[in-house]
Amino acid sequence: DRGKLAQLLVEATTRIRAVEQQLIDVEARMTLLDRSGADIRASLMSRRAVLAEVLAALVRMGRNPPPALLMRPDDALDAVRSAILLGALLPEMRVEAETLAADLAELSRVRTELATARDSLTALRRALEEDRLRISTLVSERQRLQAEAGAAQPADKAQAETLAKTSGDVHDLVTKLETEVAPAAKAADAAKLAALSNPGRLAPAMPFIQAKGLLPLPVAGVRLKDFGVADGVGGNEKGMTFATRSGAQVASPTDGWVVYAGPFRSYGQLLIINAGGGYHILMAGMERITVDLGQFVLTGEPVAVMGNGPRAAGAASGQPHLYVEFRKDGISIDPAPWWAATDSQKVRG
Repeated sequence: DRGKLAQLLVEATTRIRAVEQQLIDVEARMTLLDRSGADIRASLMSRRAVLAEVLAALVRMGRNPPPALLMRPDDALDAVRSAILLGALLPEMRVEAETLAADLAELSRVRTELATARDSLTALRRALEEDRLRISTLVSERQRLQAEAGAAQPADKAQAETLAKTSGDVHDLVTKLETEVAPAAKAADAAKLAALSNPGRLAPAMPFIQAKGLLPLPVAGVRLKDFGVADGVGGNEKGMTFATRSGAQVASPTDGWVVYAGPFRSYGQLLIINAGGGYHILMAGMERITVDLGQFVLTGEPVAVMGNGPRAAGAASGQPHLYVEFRKDGISIDPAPWWAATDSQKVRG
């Protein structure tokens, strides 16, 4: 049943993106902890003389403290605290020893938190692999059913690719696709029909204009570029760009029909979804698109997978980048007002 399968896909995608977001958060926390630990170790190394005095004082008192300052911060902390409590230090050394003790305590805390984070990371990665296997199986079944239902024929796909090579820009491509390629033209006609509101629907649950402030982000990631900011080559960004984890799952942010799925100029792999009402959603930078020309997708359904690095021209960092652009009657518009509040807050900063 298509409705049940679609619902399972949406639920699986929601789970996998939640895990991906948790991984992003844990990895970011670990980066901060690593940096904090390095700063503390540098500070401790600059005060080796204080530790040497602490150890010497304990030796004079007949104790045999461990000399491991950086490898065993807990032992070094015990040594410093013992020296302070036993009054083994000169008064002028006491304040410095207390500062040293505070740094050692913080280093111990950082190491403990890092160990906990590594355990979480291992568990999350295991869960991610399980979820990816599940979603891959569901996507395969969805596409099998799509093929049985009469998906785009090879000739239609070839025609779409030919039009992509001869189109000057995205607007030109969409216009040609929705007038010349049968599945895309059929999708364009369907976009004008009334919406249905059930998981097995083949039309949007509501007009796209009414979805403002309700759409989920298509991927778990960090926002890099906003609509309208300078693009570095004398123009302005026409969409938003997100940095993602390798292999991140990309979901459709809206109900709609796939009118193009394939390579296009500097976009790399380009997916265009007709959301109805003259609105189109463009997504680029993925490694692999998992839907076909003319296919109807629900909000939250998996539609693509990110690769291991940037796929579109102009991407600077080594992370995969997803580019998202909204268009109304062929003109780029700001996507920000369309995102649900919780999702738009996730990617700030």
